[in-house]
Amino acid sequence: MPAAHDPAAITADGETLRQDVSAIERSQSLSRLSGTAPGVAPGYDIVRCLGEGSFGSVWLATETRTGRQVAIKFYTHQHGLDWSLLSREVEKLAVLYTSRNIVGLLDVGWDRDPPYFVMEYLEQGPLSRRLAAGALPAAEAVRIARDMLSALVHAHNSGILHCDLKPANILIDSGGATRLGDFGQSRLSTEQTPALGTLYYMAPEQAVLDGVPDARWDVYALGALLYHMLTGVPPYRTPENEQRLQAANSLEERLATYRRILSESPQPGAHRRRPGVDSRLADLVDSCLQRDPLKRLSNAQVALDLLEERDNVLAKRPLIALGIIGPLLFLATLVAVAARAIPKAEKAAESSLLDRALATDLLTVDILAKSVQQEFDIRQKELEDITDRLIKSVDGKSHLRDDLKDFLGGWTRTVSERLKSQQRTEDDSIFVVDASGLQVYRTPHDETVGQNFAYRDYFHGLGRELPPGQASEVRPRKTSGISLAYRSQSSKEYKVSVAVPIWNTQRTEVLGVIARSIPLSDLLTQWESSIAKTASNSRDRFLALVDMRESPAYLLDHPWMTEQESRDLEDEKLKERLVLSQEQREAVEKLIPSSRYDDPIARTDERYAGPWLAAFAPVGKTGWYAIVQERRSSAVGPVQNLRQVFVQYGAGALVAMTAVFALLGTLLWRASR
Repeated sequence: MPAAHDPAAITADGETLRQDVSAIERSQSLSRLSGTAPGVAPGYDIVRCLGEGSFGSVWLATETRTGRQVAIKFYTHQHGLDWSLLSREVEKLAVLYTSRNIVGLLDVGWDRDPPYFVMEYLEQGPLSRRLAAGALPAAEAVRIARDMLSALVHAHNSGILHCDLKPANILIDSGGATRLGDFGQSRLSTEQTPALGTLYYMAPEQAVLDGVPDARWDVYALGALLYHMLTGVPPYRTPENEQRLQAANSLEERLATYRRILSESPQPGAHRRRPGVDSRLADLVDSCLQRDPLKRLSNAQVALDLLEERDNVLAKRPLIALGIIGPLLFLATLVAVAARAIPKAEKAAESSLLDRALATDLLTVDILAKSVQQEFDIRQKELEDITDRLIKSVDGKSHLRDDLKDFLGGWTRTVSERLKSQQRTEDDSIFVVDASGLQVYRTPHDETVGQNFAYRDYFHGLGRELPPGQASEVRPRKTSGISLAYRSQSSKEYKVSVAVPIWNTQRTEVLGVIARSIPLSDLLTQWESSIAKTASNSRDRFLALVDMRESPAYLLDHPWMTEQESRDLEDEKLKERLVLSQEQREAVEKLIPSSRYDDPIARTDERYAGPWLAAFAPVGKTGWYAIVQERRSSAVGPVQNLRQVFVQYGAGALVAMTAVFALLGTLLWRASR
């Protein structure tokens, strides 16, 4: 804080001082030397002096490693320097480094003699240099004011008040963008320490030695800055007022004189006569320059909002002319524009809907595939956990236990109850075959008990079904897995079995196979209901499974396969209709969602004719692929509805708009008079 009786603590020419008079003289004498920098900044090559002030000097330098130009601010006199000034400015710049409207802090030399900090170099220098040539165009002044308000909003939201906004503290880069700098006088919003700013930019309640920092100080300074940019001089600055201030003998007297000047002078009005200054902009300046802080805008955000509101109002002014001329032009071109725009809009909307639908289908099919694989893994693990309990050892020899029916009966009931409670698909059957392929147990019991199924893939795991009479030498599988799909002779549905070998105690011989069969259509039921809910018709969106292990690939599950027509077909005839073409197989294998997928069943049933949206995902290592299909016409249905709305209401809207525009044109014409 400046000394209480230091007459040079604050000047009328726009410089805020922080040293006593002797320190200023020493600084100025040093600056007149041979152009040598007052200190060394490791990693930087000093180029030339950019400016000097009461704190010391600012020098242009080049970063040694990158060649980037920077500005280095040296605090020249440690003995006369208020060290809080350096720390305060560095602290605030570090907090505000994310703002594009505030000078960026790059480096600090706390322990150097003299101390310094490094900031980004802005090539066009301070705004005060531009204003020395006179006022700025209103549009440019508003742009700079908006940048400064954005900087102040960022600072205030970070709990920092600048307290010394003025043209000398606003720097311009090579592209004309402005940055707010010099936070040496800044205060935290919670601080009670006074901070003197610069005459003609300082609010009257700030021009005291015991003022409490307030966001409205920065609002006043913003108004003074904007007034200066619009008129070429800051508010209240006249030769007479300059003489009054220079005649003051102490800081207290100077501040009191400044307050009297503000209270006795009429409200500045030169800005209202400048080209490009509308009433809203002039009112904004006046609201910022209110001498009574209670009548002044409360913070920078309010001022920024008013500036944005002004922009919106100015943007609407051409609508007055358009309201008169526009209806005629609009009505003349409406049909031509609609003829070109509506199809494009429909195409864009359709493309967007297709992308969203395919993304949803892809996510759904991925979840489905993982869920199916998880379901099989769980069922397989449950079988593996009980295989050791299915054997009995006598005299070192193992065989299937005699009470297999009782033991598995209880286990099966427990599993069934758990599946029901979890709303999961129940097993169609659980059965055991011995090492020769003879079925020795099945629940529910039927006539297949006692038959030989050594030809089934679930028994031998060879990846194919063998002719029933040629499987006498086949041995049981040695690894757990999922069988090939096979068609049930009773239900005519495709099933798979999760099969697990039953080893002897020494694990040297497979004594049999335990398996649990599941109809594929039943397996997918627990997910199909949620898939179908998103479609108006169950045939518009559904799940399917494809077995890619065989060539050609064929469908394992499809809604058509639950219909009577498919049940009446013999195995070979049915499989012919389930086969995928080579093109369809390639589409599935690529795993790329398709917006024009052809359903293989369309060859048999025209209800499944495409095109379809389809997404694909492999089901673990089973060799199966899950498909989520969605009818393309259903996915883009909203676009078709939109087209109907255009046709139905287009004529009526044209008539209504003609009447509205005619009325609007009349009203605007009368208002313009």
